Amino acid sequence: MVRCNMATDRLSRIFGALADPTRRAILARLSEGEATVNELAKPFSISLPAVSRHLKVLEAAGLISRSRSAQWRTSRLEAAPLREVTFYMEKYRRFWDESLNRLEQHLELLQDEDKP
Repeated sequence: MVRCNMATDRLSRIFGALADPTRRAILARLSEGEATVNELAKPFSISLPAVSRHLKVLEAAGLISRSRSAQWRTSRLEAAPLREVTFYMEKYRRFWDESLNRLEQHLELLQDEDKP
């Protein structure tokens, strides 16, 4: 039985937030700099409350931070959780790289055997 720890829960929230294409598009926009809800909503055909709900999910996952300045509420990308995901995925990238290298070697052997 695998037990779920705090790091896994955090990763689950991050992956859950990244699972939605609208949230990924919002993160892509925020990689260019801070933005208000209105600015983030422009490219989407969804309501401002829907965009706000997406922002809450991103904030709960730690992927963005939000601040208020006068009447404006801006959102900012937070890179640390993305580093966690990259670190987590790195072992799987190595697995696939090694698997593909072995496949490539096997195919080369098969091709060498077919040569007269």
